[in-house]
Amino acid sequence: MFHEERPVYLRLRDTIAAMILDGAVRDGDPMPSVRSLAAEHGANPLTVAKAYQTFQDEGLIIVRRGVGMFVAQGASARLRTAERRDFLENRWPVIAAQIRRLDLDFDELVEHANA
Repeated sequence: MFHEERPVYLRLRDTIAAMILDGAVRDGDPMPSVRSLAAEHGANPLTVAKAYQTFQDEGLIIVRRGVGMFVAQGASARLRTAERRDFLENRWPVIAAQIRRLDLDFDELVEHANA
């Protein structure tokens, strides 16, 4: 499907974003090491490092030399805002078109979302 066509580092980025948004790691918490995340997901450590770098570039993860990587203060709120914008601008139009194509109604969608 669409998600699997994305490069591995972007899929890992989605995983890291979900960790932050779901509260598995909170603002100020340490992030898993590159090696441990690579082992957990069967990925190359360089690929994990590339995914982490995108968060560093955005100021969502900070590096403390000799200590590790940590979720920056305010990162979860900023990430949620960015992810909402991305969803509404890039993903929702495709989903909404599919909903119209299949003639699904709101009640049916809510029923399946709560199942």
